[in-house]
Amino acid sequence: MERWLTLLLLFPVVFFSTVTSAKGCRRPQLNANINVAVDQMFFDPGVELALSCKDGYTPISGPRKIVCTTSGAWTATKFLCKPKLCPYPDAPSNGDLYYEDTVYQSTINYTCQEGYILSGSSTSVCQANGTWSTPVPECIAVTCGLPPIPEFGMIVYNTRVRGNTTDYGITGTYKCLPPYALFGDATAECMTSGTWTKTPECRRVTCSLPENIDRGYMSTNDQRDFDYLETIKYGCTGDYVVEGSLEIVCQQDGTWSEKPSCKAPCKIGIDRGRILYKGKKMWIGDFNPNKVLHKDIVSVWCMNNAKKCGYSVSTQCIDGRLVIPECYEEPSGVNYNLYPGSLPSEIQQC
Repeated sequence: MERWLTLLLLFPVVFFSTVTSAKGCRRPQLNANINVAVDQMFFDPGVELALSCKDGYTPISGPRKIVCTTSGAWTATKFLCKPKLCPYPDAPSNGDLYYEDTVYQSTINYTCQEGYILSGSSTSVCQANGTWSTPVPECIAVTCGLPPIPEFGMIVYNTRVRGNTTDYGITGTYKCLPPYALFGDATAECMTSGTWTKTPECRRVTCSLPENIDRGYMSTNDQRDFDYLETIKYGCTGDYVVEGSLEIVCQQDGTWSEKPSCKAPCKIGIDRGRILYKGKKMWIGDFNPNKVLHKDIVSVWCMNNAKKCGYSVSTQCIDGRLVIPECYEEPSGVNYNLYPGSLPSEIQQC
């Protein structure tokens, strides 16, 4: 005993440094996805720590423990944790889904196609246990009730409708019973909101007796109001021709549609020569009476002096006016009566 006390007194520094040379370890700095079982900050040499993965992660490699060495460092480890995978999701029927990944904490967004409403959650998150937080939602078809019918009106659907509901996208056309006119959009549609487009109105519309047209007559002269869509016919007297619709109709705004007009016949303004009218070639003197109707076409003959040949040129009667082509030259009485074979209409044609 005395010997040991002597050694301790002679070599105190050496003995102390041997006892205190081993260092402790600070809490290890590990990947954020790795758990350490204890919460303390300092550890003695030789202490072992068990490693595990946090919720939502699974181990893939490396030893699952580390040891505090006398140098104050932890033994090396390649322990890694990767996020857990959720199964690949299915899109809802008549819907779509959008996601970037299927690992832990990934999110799916669900949508429905036009005409369908989402029933269930629109999002789902990949959980720590590798399952999705919510089931796949449903996309339920939008339906509407029957559309409202305006008073004095009706609707004609674009497809057959059964029962008291209609599907999204079904359309119909509103009509009013005469003498009522429709005001508003005539097309009805079942919308994504499950409601119909705005219902139009049916209002009574009348038109007063219209005036007659020049050189014409009407099918009635009744001094009364005419209902919406009632019609009146027009005609022209003599050789005047109707231009425009023969019939006018009482319109939605209480006015008549555009009235026609009567167009005058024309006289062919030549005294000598041939004409072509309605496929028939004749001398103007034989054309009796000298009158063609509005929009009728007449041809006369001109001379090509360079080639010594004749050619026909057409002109049209427009409301009493028929313009003779500038190339036409009225033959002299001598040529017309004595030498008709020399006229442009009779010689070789160009």
